Amino acid sequence: MIPFNKPVFLGTELAAIRTAIETNAHLAGGGPFGKRCEELLSARLGARTLLVTSCTHALEMTGLLLELKPGDEFIVPSFTFVSTANAFVLRGAKPVFADCDRFGNITPAEVARLKTPRTRAIVVVHYAGNACDLRGLAEAAQGVPLVEDAAQALGAGLDGQPLGTFGALAAFSFHETKNVGSGEGGALTLRDEAFVERAEYIREKGTNRRRFQQGLVDKYTWVDVGSSFVLSDLNAAYLSVQLDAFDQIQARRRAIFERYDRELSAAVEQAGGYVIRHGPRATPNAHLFGIVLRSREERGRFIAAMKAHQIMTPFHYVALHGSPMGATFHDGTRLPQAERLSDCLVRLPLFYNLTDAEQAEVIGRAREVLAQS
Repeated sequence: MIPFNKPVFLGTELAAIRTAIETNAHLAGGGPFGKRCEELLSARLGARTLLVTSCTHALEMTGLLLELKPGDEFIVPSFTFVSTANAFVLRGAKPVFADCDRFGNITPAEVARLKTPRTRAIVVVHYAGNACDLRGLAEAAQGVPLVEDAAQALGAGLDGQPLGTFGALAAFSFHETKNVGSGEGGALTLRDEAFVERAEYIREKGTNRRRFQQGLVDKYTWVDVGSSFVLSDLNAAYLSVQLDAFDQIQARRRAIFERYDRELSAAVEQAGGYVIRHGPRATPNAHLFGIVLRSREERGRFIAAMKAHQIMTPFHYVALHGSPMGATFHDGTRLPQAERLSDCLVRLPLFYNLTDAEQAEVIGRAREVLAQS
């Protein structure tokens, strides 16, 4: 079987984990490997970055930092993972679901249409690691904070600037399905320095433990709301190896993406579909190779036919505005692009350890199936 995804494995992760265990210095959060990861991420992004237990928790921290509360609204794309909305719903805020463009990204026009005096945050998702129009979104926001859900976007950019450094706050994922990972993990990037100290409190269960570790206070105590959001050093040890090899990993992913694009795009277009692509000013990170077919039925036939050949090609999100929970917030307005992607998008296997032979098999079978569409 050719799976849709396998977690990155370089072969050096076990040595790092062994080092973390054998030094017996620190296995909980805030240890040497965690600090190493934060240094690597902050240097790559050019902004202060805190390692956390998941992208979901990074997003929940942004809800706390922005002090969202009942009666507030936030604009969020409907075509996204549930955590993008849940993080703020947990604070009592109401999601206002936005449509996206044909490639899955929220647009400035949608933000301008949906923004009201109750809007307290605008959450943007860089689908497939492809940049949203952040300049246009900032203009449409008119001072309302932008939060970047950059779960899929490490290594991607816009106009030469890394994604995750345009909004006041950004969340990254190191789930096993991402370009680099630690099984579960995430990061919170803070471009607005005003949030840094409080973010450290929130991450450490609402205590000033970080300041105590730095020798800035003689004891640590409860100073704010918070939770246990610090990634363990065992996870960080695994992640640190992959961050060190990030450029190597990205080069392989780009090669896989470009081969798919080169050898499948014509067949997709001849079948009436299209490939998920990035904008002209964007630097992509080859997070996924997605194709959008003509109908839900056609997508279902494609997935079933590929599965019959032992190739896993899943669809992605069910648009949130049509979900049981999302419908309780939504006014029933159609969001046609989000609905089309929800019904028609399918993803091909793309992971670091995918072999050339496996990719050739995927391409050959996909061509056969698309020719029958």
